[in-house]
Amino acid sequence: MRNQNHYSTQLINNKLLLLCFCLSISSFYCIAQTENTFVKEVKTITAKYDTIWDTSKETIVFTGSSSVRLWNKLERNFPNHQIVNSGFGGSQSTDLLYFLNDLVLSYNPKQVFIYEGDNDLWAKKRPKQVLDTTEEIIRRIKTSNSSTQIILIAAKPSISRWKIRGKYKSLNRKFERLAKKDAQIDYVDVWHPMLNDRKLKTDIFIEDGLHMNQKGYDIWYEAIKNLINHP
Repeated sequence: MRNQNHYSTQLINNKLLLLCFCLSISSFYCIAQTENTFVKEVKTITAKYDTIWDTSKETIVFTGSSSVRLWNKLERNFPNHQIVNSGFGGSQSTDLLYFLNDLVLSYNPKQVFIYEGDNDLWAKKRPKQVLDTTEEIIRRIKTSNSSTQIILIAAKPSISRWKIRGKYKSLNRKFERLAKKDAQIDYVDVWHPMLNDRKLKTDIFIEDGLHMNQKGYDIWYEAIKNLINHP
């Protein structure tokens, strides 16, 4: 009987060890996948700003997924400020957290505008998961520079992802509540300006129904411009 119990205990321990090993490999794979997916793009972004970024000037960073990356007139919209556009296409909040030092902290910004959550929700993450990651991003920014102002841009509506708009609205409510609790955080509502009453403005998107044309970015500019610090 003792031998049987010993054998059963040993078997359970072996299974637990195997499970831990598999989880470790899975975690390593996910991290490696994130790095392999974005490392080239991140290097391209940092190489660009290595040549033009003036360390003596105050910096405003816009970062997040492709809605930031594709804002081609961003620097021209705010010509009196040193703008760093470190958006990287297809990213989720966890990816920004992973590359936060390269894309944000290294510029010691006065302000950071963050657009993440869109791809997270489409990848079936829960709004609470996105919020948790966003809070960690904010914590690290504050640790790096306690005076940096952080602006969360609402997850935008789109034609291609309209069917999960409920998740978007839930995430935006969480972002807004977070900003109200912390004077160092602002929230920019781009959701409602992109609607006509409750219907989506369809003429502000390119053919894929996800990314914006210039009309869409004009809406973003109007929503954001008053939050940009004077030089």
